[in-house]
Amino acid sequence: MSLQFIKRIATSSLLVISSSVMFAVTSAHAAVNIQQWQTSTGSEVYFVENHDLPILDISVNFSAGSARDTAEKSGVAGITRYLMTLGAAGMTDETIANKFADVGAVLSGSFDADRAALSLRTLSSERERLQSLNVFTQILQKPDFPESVLSREKARIISGLQESATQPESISNKAFMSALYENHPYSLDESGEIDTVAKIKRDDLQAFYQQYYGAKGAVIAIIGDLTREQATQIAESVSVGLPATPAPAPIAQVTISAKSKEQRIAHPASQSHILLGHTGIKRTDPDLFPLYIGNYILGGGGFVSRLTEEVREKRGLVYSVYSYFMPMAEVGPFQIGLQTKKDQAEAALTLVHETLEKFIKDGVTEAELKAAKANIIGGFPMRIDSNKKILDYLNVIGFYKLPLNYLDEYNKRVEKVTVAQIKDAFNRRLKPENFVTVIVGDPKAQ
Repeated sequence: MSLQFIKRIATSSLLVISSSVMFAVTSAHAAVNIQQWQTSTGSEVYFVENHDLPILDISVNFSAGSARDTAEKSGVAGITRYLMTLGAAGMTDETIANKFADVGAVLSGSFDADRAALSLRTLSSERERLQSLNVFTQILQKPDFPESVLSREKARIISGLQESATQPESISNKAFMSALYENHPYSLDESGEIDTVAKIKRDDLQAFYQQYYGAKGAVIAIIGDLTREQATQIAESVSVGLPATPAPAPIAQVTISAKSKEQRIAHPASQSHILLGHTGIKRTDPDLFPLYIGNYILGGGGFVSRLTEEVREKRGLVYSVYSYFMPMAEVGPFQIGLQTKKDQAEAALTLVHETLEKFIKDGVTEAELKAAKANIIGGFPMRIDSNKKILDYLNVIGFYKLPLNYLDEYNKRVEKVTVAQIKDAFNRRLKPENFVTVIVGDPKAQ
């Protein structure tokens, strides 16, 4: 029986609780009461008590994303996090999956450039809670990194990388991040490279785990049917067995390029895939809300955005077009993306530049700002209407050291943004003359 099949069984078992109330629902008007403390070993804990359903969600976050890789060993970070779930304390991946399935628990995780996380969803009743937490804790504290599993997963990852090397979306994303971040670790592919993955050894995973999965620097997020006392006990049991290593140093500062770059890559696809942009903002940037709301109007609001209106609806030059800021621990990217017929690529790219430059020069209208605020504020209750969504916010608040009242103040900060603030922020932060541009499937490159 495959691990993925067992995980599907586990998911089905848990969802039998109630098909109509899958998650605990938080009132749209109620404040999220976040309790915060530190374990005896130095892990930060963020806890929300919610007894609406007999469910517990826990996630443990580490500063162990792909930015902790090196060019020589790219891929170690991602493989380390994944293999932790495939063998621990002498348990095989099948044993782990069966133990979770036995109590209807679900193991999951996440991974990006900044962080690696492992998460557990389980019933809060004693037998189910204790069994699932026991296995979860051993995964975190005693990963085995079996040689046979490592060999198998390396082959799978290399196969995936070989396939990605033929896909225009993957090619453009990789080329864009490489051009944008150059020698900074944000330029590294989260999956690694074919030649570097092939060289990864079990010792590399063990060393990475010891360095980046320590109690100091770990962020434990918990929400669900628990008391504060129970949450404290769980956090302590998770934290106490983690490596007693110093908290990782901050990720290296990003150097912002002051020159434009353009890369045209031949590809047999019928469409051109275009990415353009440059470095944007950190997660804690004071311009975050003006830029976020401004970008909603520019290209983040779907069919109500300027880019969609000008480039797709009026001219029919693209299949899709979007823009976004990705705030990270260090300066994340600002990116515009579009897909179009090859013979329309130049016209579409020119119009995107014209639309952006007009947006930066003239700013937004009061009517656009009012509509954007109404959509963002009106949709906010849907962002915190489940335990899972609140857990995701706890992870972000804890990992990026955001204020505990971040969710309570969110709509107020949106409401305070002005037309002048948006124009000022975009003028200071976006310089189209310094953009990186990548065109995959460009006729000129063939």
